[in-house]
Amino acid sequence: MSQALPDDAPLIHDLIGIGFGPSNVAMAIALSEHNARVGRQEAVTAHFFERQPRFGWHRGMLIDDATMQVSFLKDLVTLRNPTSEYSFLCYLQSKGRLIDFVNHKNLFPLRVEFHDYFEWAAAKVDDMVSYGHEVVSVEPVVVDGVVEYLDVTARSGTETVVHRARNLVIGTGLRPLMPEGVERGDRVWHNSELLAKVEGLEGTAPSRFVVVGAGQSAAENVAYLHRRFPEAEICAVFSRYGYSPADDSSFANRIFDPSAVDEYYAAPDDIKRKLMDYHGNTNYSVVDIDLIDDLYRQAYQEKVLGTERLRFINVSRLTGVEETTDSVRATVKSLVSGEDSTLDADIVVFATGYQQADGLGLLGDVAGRCHRDDQGRVRVERDYRIATDAELRCGIYLQGGTEHTHGITSSLLSNTAIRVGEILDSILDRGLPVSAEVARPVADGIGTSR
Repeated sequence: MSQALPDDAPLIHDLIGIGFGPSNVAMAIALSEHNARVGRQEAVTAHFFERQPRFGWHRGMLIDDATMQVSFLKDLVTLRNPTSEYSFLCYLQSKGRLIDFVNHKNLFPLRVEFHDYFEWAAAKVDDMVSYGHEVVSVEPVVVDGVVEYLDVTARSGTETVVHRARNLVIGTGLRPLMPEGVERGDRVWHNSELLAKVEGLEGTAPSRFVVVGAGQSAAENVAYLHRRFPEAEICAVFSRYGYSPADDSSFANRIFDPSAVDEYYAAPDDIKRKLMDYHGNTNYSVVDIDLIDDLYRQAYQEKVLGTERLRFINVSRLTGVEETTDSVRATVKSLVSGEDSTLDADIVVFATGYQQADGLGLLGDVAGRCHRDDQGRVRVERDYRIATDAELRCGIYLQGGTEHTHGITSSLLSNTAIRVGEILDSILDRGLPVSAEVARPVADGIGTSR
């Protein structure tokens, strides 16, 4: 039986989540469904912190005609619980669009619609989250020589709150990646901010955009800017001859099956590398074939009509950008000849991907108790728990940053529903205290200010 805490101690959660993107929304839903099935004494108490003021998922890329690259059945719950009231189909029913969607005969919803589904689902569990709160530190709480709890400090304006956790689930998401030496500015953008930045061009007449990158986002940017600014030239710069199509064939898609995580995790390191090489074209630097065909068709039509606005500068890479008050000069090097050329543009957009946020950077001294492999990568158990010293009894789980141990699908939306179920099972299997004194529900008002 757990001992009573001092009156001024933070009350204890079974789980604290850092970040409230789709992965931790799915985690909150799994907890809610579990708690609805069991009694109060067996309920898992949890709270999440999200630094954004409200739910948002790649808002800058919610282009009106962009579609998801995964089936709607790979929503936040269905592969874990097909009868869940939090499914995309239940969302459609609540919006009065279920029959219309069925008649559409399409597995891939608009991205803006799936974002609305995420918002709908997040709102159903918003009693578990504190928006506008950024986690700034995690400190160990030592009891009898072992780290029994973690104190999580979050800040909102001038207010600071401390919550205590038995388990931590880190879902801090991705951060925009720019080429080394390139900084974002008024005329140098990352594609993650595309729509917001475009709004700032209202009333102007840009004559040229340069889009750097060869993946899905880059191609979507090119198509969107071409449509949005009918007088502007759109120059796409990439090192390939053309966009490479994504392999979304039925057999290749097995790399996203939940069972593929087991197989990848158990595979030797050399086989892991081969699997990534074999199937990287299911997810990385590839484009939907329909979009490729549409862009090529548009470019060819413009050649026929003598109105070329789409320019594809292939087998080349951008080597420098120089921003001025009213333009930006891009230097492009041909990979064949080695010759440099310049493009004066109004805007350069880098669709150069993302990198995993460093969730361990928040852990402070606790990070020193987390184990790493001989390449410096964090060691992660099959249940997504970080391998730690035995003296650290708290579970620290990752939702992201596990590709090296769990494979391509491990942190993608394709596996989200299954992954959160596995994390919840792990937490339950490791055991929870039954004392209501230290495991009160969130509604009782958890947290202290200092």
